Amino acid sequence: MTNRLLRRLRLLFSLGNSGNQQACDLSSASNDLISASNDPCSASKEYWTEHNVTLHYEFSTKEESLEYFHWRNDQYFNYIELMPVSGFDGKCVLDYGCGPGHDLIGFGTYSACKRLVGVDVSSSSVAESRVRLALHGISAETMVLDSRVIELPFEDATFDHIHSSGVLHHTPDPVAILKELKRVLKPEGSINVMVYNYDSIWVHLYVAYQRSIVEGLHQGESLRDRFRHSTDGENCPISNCYRPAEWISLCADAGFKANFSGAAVDVFELSLLSNRFAAIMDRRFPMSLRITRESREFLKSLEFNKYGIPIYRGNYAGIDACYRLRKV
Repeated sequence: MTNRLLRRLRLLFSLGNSGNQQACDLSSASNDLISASNDPCSASKEYWTEHNVTLHYEFSTKEESLEYFHWRNDQYFNYIELMPVSGFDGKCVLDYGCGPGHDLIGFGTYSACKRLVGVDVSSSSVAESRVRLALHGISAETMVLDSRVIELPFEDATFDHIHSSGVLHHTPDPVAILKELKRVLKPEGSINVMVYNYDSIWVHLYVAYQRSIVEGLHQGESLRDRFRHSTDGENCPISNCYRPAEWISLCADAGFKANFSGAAVDVFELSLLSNRFAAIMDRRFPMSLRITRESREFLKSLEFNKYGIPIYRGNYAGIDACYRLRKV
């Protein structure tokens, strides 16, 4: 009951009960959805139509929606600084994988965009984003994508800036998507991307120790496979994490120069730090000699800033790795 999706569910109930009945059967529904299709694109679309980051919560007012925007960003230390939604006045902005409109609300509130577009494979999330945008009176275009088609319905060099938060690590071919984003990006345009970070407390303490050793989950799977079950629901069909060098290499394959801006730390990761020494002392930790050394050495090497935020190799050791991309 400690995975990211279920924590979101508990926290969202504190906002009120409206709209949450749909979340009650998420686990059983996911089993049906994933077993219904062996195609990763279709499985992903079905899963994210059933699930989303707000758990289909129905916002009743503009004020409630904006407060949720701030609350959710506050769950990830350093996130909004690394994935800003302000400073894009007069720009054409695309939110690739907009979900139920969280960052569209941010762009529409804190930037005077010339054009604001949100696209997603989830019809339910796009419908919810339209309702939420209407609450704010924000003018934005939204559309549902065919998960089997990489091509976007835009001309070459359409957008000044593309924002994609927590999306590409859920896709079967992120390089192909990046190449298409490059096509619709203007020559001097920029892309901000967040993908899950291998060099994180989430991977090396939560997955490698808490879930694998303490809870005994998913025995026999690799650490990266175990990770997939830990972030957005046990049955999420695709959920990858990358070391910065790995992601930068993928971006280079797509024709981008990518800079690692830094990582945001989930407050849940910070709550786990009290188990750090127990993990280092545990002779079972974790399942194989190679992973034991890797995860133990990661935890031993952490440094901490004056706010108690863990640092790994000069960057926050958080789950959300953020990158700035520009065309080569």
